[in-house]
Amino acid sequence: MSSLLREEMQRVLFRPAKHRLVEFIEIEEPSPGRHFLCTTQKSGSKKSQTKRSSIQECYKRIEIWSLHDLTLVDGRDPDVDDPCFLLHFDEVRTVTAITCSAKYTMVRALVALCERHCQRPLNLQNFDFPYIKPTTYYSNRGDCVVLSQICFYACNLVCLSMCPVPLDA
Repeated sequence: MSSLLREEMQRVLFRPAKHRLVEFIEIEEPSPGRHFLCTTQKSGSKKSQTKRSSIQECYKRIEIWSLHDLTLVDGRDPDVDDPCFLLHFDEVRTVTAITCSAKYTMVRALVALCERHCQRPLNLQNFDFPYIKPTTYYSNRGDCVVLSQICFYACNLVCLSMCPVPLDA
């Protein structure tokens, strides 16, 4: 479903503007319909943008922000599964993703674009950083890394719980 939606948005909304859709997530908005936060890159350029789009019967750009103007991404609380995050441009924009996983997917895309095209690290605050920038042991494969890390930790816990503990008298 998402690959079909990606192709449709690329064809209808971004290709005519000579942009390439890098990543998108569905977000919650007060107005009716489906809404998406998209990151795009101008074809043949190093300029990247973040767009908030709405889709009902057609695609429409609501707001466009430049990645160069993004000063901070605030995850609000790394210890809570909160799909809401704050994008600090000239104003602070509150974004509520459909899931916490979608929030981290967008942040990973923004980090990669910022490193590649802005030649500076993106300022992040209040995120669980192992899910954004994997350690050297893990490769950057998004949510699969999160799942494999959880499985690895669970396996270690099972192995430790099965080890006999010597009781000294």
